Amino acid sequence: MGWLSAGDGYEVALVEGRVAARATSGRAAGRQLTSMPKAVREHPEAVRLRRFAQWLDRHAAACVARVDTWMVSSLPVPTGLLARVWPDEAWRTALRDLVVVGDDPDEVGFLRDATDAGALRVVRPDGETVRLSPRTVTLPHPVLLPGLADLREFAVELGVTQRVEQIYRETWSKPDSASQWATSVGQFAGGTYDSRPGLAARAASLGYRVSGAYATCRIRDCGLSVEAVVWIGEPHRDGEAETGGLGWRDGDGRALPPAEVGPVAWSEGMRMAAALYAGRKAGEGMGA
Repeated sequence: MGWLSAGDGYEVALVEGRVAARATSGRAAGRQLTSMPKAVREHPEAVRLRRFAQWLDRHAAACVARVDTWMVSSLPVPTGLLARVWPDEAWRTALRDLVVVGDDPDEVGFLRDATDAGALRVVRPDGETVRLSPRTVTLPHPVLLPGLADLREFAVELGVTQRVEQIYRETWSKPDSASQWATSVGQFAGGTYDSRPGLAARAASLGYRVSGAYATCRIRDCGLSVEAVVWIGEPHRDGEAETGGLGWRDGDGRALPPAEVGPVAWSEGMRMAAALYAGRKAGEGMGA
């Protein structure tokens, strides 16, 4: 987007996602201003650009959220859809360098490009760049990726930076001893906060939903909708609050025994519980 006239002697444009101004006359002509005069800041073109920049920010956040949902749920995504959205910078930034898997489990690589014809250009773990044209691909949750450690090592060599956290996402493998817990896991219970609102704010800032006395995270695992829940205390309670046990519910709200929880729901639930526990008061909890 080029520079637009914003009154006598000034132009405005979006520069790195923010509205900038420059003079068109005088000794400063052509130079970007470090501060924007009020008349320019309130000019209709500057206002329009600010609103457009806000829309771009919301659009980019929405793209990241949608791709994150595809990845966490390991949903099949039409290759043609990726090709159609690829020219959009926000979509391209959210998708680039994610690990994708085609029809064959061996068709795995880091996504680098999508052509108009619907082919994907990926870099395989052996370093070879190939084109894939399956009808759909998945962006697997990392707990489902075989050889995750090797993929992470190769990602470092390749200089991979992912807008949607996948390859470096913290994962938790379900232990064989999961059947010992009847209804919940208490590994991250007992993290103390000064107040329940503070604990709820921590959950919200991490992107988790707060519903009643719980912080929740909904996951689609093995085709089933599962909700991980961590007790954070009743709303409006006074005094300190602390994290409770981690549990899971099915789509009907029935409590799931840990032994019945799938690998993705287990990993994402543990990730939520660990993140809430990590925000506890200094000197509290395990290892204090």
